[in-house]
Amino acid sequence: MARGKSNELKEFVDYSISKGIPKEEVRKVLLESEWPKEIVDKIFVKMEPPSRKAIPSTGKDILRLANVTKAFGFNLVLDNVSISIKPGEVLGIIGLTGSGKTTLLNTMIGFVQPDEGKVVIKSPKDSKDYLISKNPEIVQEFFGFAAQHPSFYDKLTVEENVDHFASLYTLPKKERKERVNSLIKMVGLWASRKVLAQNLSGGMQKRLDIACSLVHSPRLLILDEPTADLDPVSRNKMWNLIKEINTTGTTIIMASHFVNDLEALCSRFAILHNHRLLEVGTPEELRSAYSKNYEINLETKGAKYEEILSKLREKPELKIHKTKVKENMLTLFTPKPEQTLYWLAKIIESSGDKIIHVNLNKPTIRELFESLVTR
Repeated sequence: MARGKSNELKEFVDYSISKGIPKEEVRKVLLESEWPKEIVDKIFVKMEPPSRKAIPSTGKDILRLANVTKAFGFNLVLDNVSISIKPGEVLGIIGLTGSGKTTLLNTMIGFVQPDEGKVVIKSPKDSKDYLISKNPEIVQEFFGFAAQHPSFYDKLTVEENVDHFASLYTLPKKERKERVNSLIKMVGLWASRKVLAQNLSGGMQKRLDIACSLVHSPRLLILDEPTADLDPVSRNKMWNLIKEINTTGTTIIMASHFVNDLEALCSRFAILHNHRLLEVGTPEELRSAYSKNYEINLETKGAKYEEILSKLREKPELKIHKTKVKENMLTLFTPKPEQTLYWLAKIIESSGDKIIHVNLNKPTIRELFESLVTR
């Protein structure tokens, strides 16, 4: 049965019970209306309060999504997504536009409830596991969240905004003031602390929003497209800020489409595509799993690349599987870089040509990502 229809059925059940109709009566009506018994049973089982034993263990991790599925009407957004978050890591969630990145983050924070599956957090207070859906106070205390669109107040200054959000937590007055000043300095807005938020640049507004999300020293910070619409200079400032936040021990989860920038920042990546997680791993794990090839970029004075390629074809043991010439540069892909570089040098020397530039690279995360989502 379509998941969308199942959601409509659940909405009908919830509405009927909210009007005071007993569960058994609602169930009886559905069965008499020839709804499949297994579907009806599934709806009512989901309504039972989960027992402690039903909560998947986080183990040594601080957050776990177990078999999470979410649909909005007939639109399936997340399909059986499972992932665990390690303490202190920077996890980058990458995916095409509309792949479900924002819904995944909103599910982690408890803003969106999954249709199936569970989201579990390990409380730093007692190291026990709790369902986020049943324990929003744990989320409020230990999570920070900066959405795509800032949530500060335009008519308040930088200082007033950060102080306002700090006032929502039970911080002593002196500690609160110190915390506000420290955060404003950390995000690089001290010189603008008296400026109205609406008069800040886009990059400064992003940094203000992050400062507001850090007032309670969260253990886990979730960022949704933190560098969207920023120029390259502002983007670099944001990446440096995120690095600094992580050095304090804060675990960071962020979604972004700037994959190249994320490679130097993230300890792990989660690739989201067609509602599912294709892969989760460190950059090296992903490279090892999907590409044994190295990339050699070569530029010579004579640019006799067809002649070079012709001689390389006489060496099938080099296993060169792809070549391209672009902007006066020859690029080769091979799992045998040392041997290939040796023969390149011999071929170029024998032809009387000279090497202007040569470098050796492993595939970037962006290249791996593009190859995975375009299969």
